Amino acid sequence: MTLLELFSVFFKIGLFTFGGGYAMLPLIRQEALSRGWMDEQTLVRFIGVCESTPGPIAVNMATFVGSTQAGLAGAACATLGVVLPALLVMLLIAAALKGFRENTLVRSAMSGIRPVVAGMILAAGLWTAVRCLLLQAGEGGVTLRPDMRQVGIALALCAGGLIWRRGLKKPFSPVLLILFSAVCGIVAYGF
Repeated sequence: MTLLELFSVFFKIGLFTFGGGYAMLPLIRQEALSRGWMDEQTLVRFIGVCESTPGPIAVNMATFVGSTQAGLAGAACATLGVVLPALLVMLLIAAALKGFRENTLVRSAMSGIRPVVAGMILAAGLWTAVRCLLLQAGEGGVTLRPDMRQVGIALALCAGGLIWRRGLKKPFSPVLLILFSAVCGIVAYGF
């Protein structure tokens, strides 16, 4: 049952979430916590790992959750489940592209979905920021105790991005942002 359950849960997440992996995080969190697949601290830690490894975060999360529940077969089932809906939808859209593009109902639906996707991505970002920066897990549960080093790194990244954008009049490079983050982490936490 575990393999079928992993596939069906991640298929549902992939089917009903628009906007990519970050929009899927609230649903993945809800399912993983409610089913007891992992605790919140493990989930937060792995979000960080998924963000720093190549590939889409939803695929990385599905693979991780699946592997923790049923090994390699679980990883394959969860990953297939989260990827299959997008593949099927893309095949359907490709088959009827012209009809979809001019259909007022589809255009209206997409216009309504866009703000929801933005809200889900914002909610995932805020949840992750609050969880990582302000809350600490301990023996007594989760408490409000900011990690000042993490808060300092976040502020340094924001300040660095603003200085870069104002000084050079162009967006901060993601590669440089990752390198700057690594340097900040080494300085804050030591070698």
